Amino acid sequence: MVVAVKDIEQGEAETRYTSVERFKFLGVVKYDNMIKVTLRNTPRTVEGEVDSPGGVRLEYRFTLSEKDGGTEVEDILVVHAWVRPMLGYAAKKAREVQLARAGILAARLGAAS
Repeated sequence: MVVAVKDIEQGEAETRYTSVERFKFLGVVKYDNMIKVTLRNTPRTVEGEVDSPGGVRLEYRFTLSEKDGGTEVEDILVVHAWVRPMLGYAAKKAREVQLARAGILAARLGAAS
């Protein structure tokens, strides 16, 4: 869960910030993971990278295009990690977020109809 965003740097072509992601291990021990985030966007695309101190790196791109009187969203996510078990964990969590985002977009579309 993201609990804070800090060190925001807004440039012409991109935005950089540090996202504080809080984990609980065994339901007791809290750990704040400081993640470096870079965002870039155009009228149809949002893309960027996430670098975690744990050796996890994500590259993502959301592309919007017109289709059949609506909007199609292409959501591409690539996960890299130094350690194989961390890759599996990070990929699973990233996929959960990706699916949740799709659900939120679908719900908003239904509410707008």
